[in-house]
Amino acid sequence: MRRSVAAVVLALGVALLVAVPLLARALDQPFYVTLFGRIMIWAIAALSLNLILGYGGMVSFGHAAYLGVGVYTVGILSAHGIENGYVQWPLAIAASALVALGVGAVSLRTSGVYFIMITLAFAQMLYFLGVSLKAYGGDDGMTLAARSQFGHWLDLENSVVFYYLVLAVLLAFHALAARVVNARFGLVVQGVRVNERRMRAIGFPTFRYKLAAFVIAGAMCGVAGVLLVNFTKYVSPAFMHWTRSGEIMVMVILGGMGTRLGPALGAAVFLLLEEVLSGYTEHWALFLGPVLIVIVLFARRGLAGIFEPARSSPAPEA
Repeated sequence: MRRSVAAVVLALGVALLVAVPLLARALDQPFYVTLFGRIMIWAIAALSLNLILGYGGMVSFGHAAYLGVGVYTVGILSAHGIENGYVQWPLAIAASALVALGVGAVSLRTSGVYFIMITLAFAQMLYFLGVSLKAYGGDDGMTLAARSQFGHWLDLENSVVFYYLVLAVLLAFHALAARVVNARFGLVVQGVRVNERRMRAIGFPTFRYKLAAFVIAGAMCGVAGVLLVNFTKYVSPAFMHWTRSGEIMVMVILGGMGTRLGPALGAAVFLLLEEVLSGYTEHWALFLGPVLIVIVLFARRGLAGIFEPARSSPAPEA
């Protein structure tokens, strides 16, 4: 029953997102395109973290670092006159994956609070590196001259075209994450979360599986960074600050760790609450805190747990 409800919720959500530009034009409210475009970009970042946090149990508190790597790769290339998206995007994704590989190779040899602190330390190192890059704005950041260029067939300067591109990427990553999670690779990662010692005992090289998941998540978050810098047309080290990592983690927890709909639901609720409450007070986060506490206490699987059935993680055969 819940599985069918989740499918209906997903279909309605996709239909709503497809209709947003049409509704915005009918209501003469272009702001809605901007708002929901922003929600989808952060949903992609949350989706990438959910892959390692929700399914792999890896509490990475520096996940925004890969977002920042994607942002800065595009920004630096653009500053040097390289605005071709076919160059910018692959390099940004590769750079994010490479950074994730380095961070994961070190941090995944630890666990618990040590893992959390090492991922946080790496993220803060990258943040202060961004601050030190005075040629690219330093702490103040810099403006992106133009969005990535893909030729006349894909004009990202058109806000509606850009919106639908973000939607396409979100849906593609949602499908990719579902495929990865349900594949043998995903089952191994989930098995490692439950009992890593047992998975090693039956012959799985758990470190390699965790590192591969970590790199995939870093690359996906790098794509979110590429979209974010094109969306805001602004490059800033603030995208890599530890508070950004905290916000992405809150989105995942709020929506439901280890659920298909959780990252998108969490990002939507978080950012919509921010948008509404910030209109009344700058201390809007004080109101979000109690909501998060209630969800953690009474809905362990987050908002998505209302719609999605609880799933077991069967161990694959060695």
